[in-house]
Amino acid sequence: MRPRLAAGIAATGLAIAGSAFWASPALADFRVCNATQSLVGVAIGYRAQTGWVTEGWWHIEGSTCKTLIEGPLSSRYYYLYAEDAERGGRWDGPVNMCVAEREFKIAGAGDCFARGFQRSGFEEYDTREQSSWMVQLTDEPADGGAPAITGTGNQ
Repeated sequence: MRPRLAAGIAATGLAIAGSAFWASPALADFRVCNATQSLVGVAIGYRAQTGWVTEGWWHIEGSTCKTLIEGPLSSRYYYLYAEDAERGGRWDGPVNMCVAEREFKIAGAGDCFARGFQRSGFEEYDTREQSSWMVQLTDEPADGGAPAITGTGNQ
């Protein structure tokens, strides 16, 4: 069994003191920041007008951030799955969605195996209808338990 890593979440407007790679202007988007020293692969799931969609893989180097969705967010809930490419850990959750080995954009979240895809557990993030959101991937939970919300941001 691979170790489970922690993800803290925050709105992109949150300034994290002392971390130069977080210091960028607040934009309307969904960003993922990798606070580890490892390369991670990230997939995102969301509900579009046509139904459920999963997309991946974004490769995010250690101590950097990447925008997964540009512009104001159109959904309240987003789903994230990530894997540590170097150490084999993962950031996951209880919501099953489809992924593929290589770059993908998959319509629908069901029947993954029958459609030739893999199934992974995604973590749900409630953006509270904010126009921007950031997820921070870390090695350890902030409180020793479940991932913690580290900011709420502005609408």
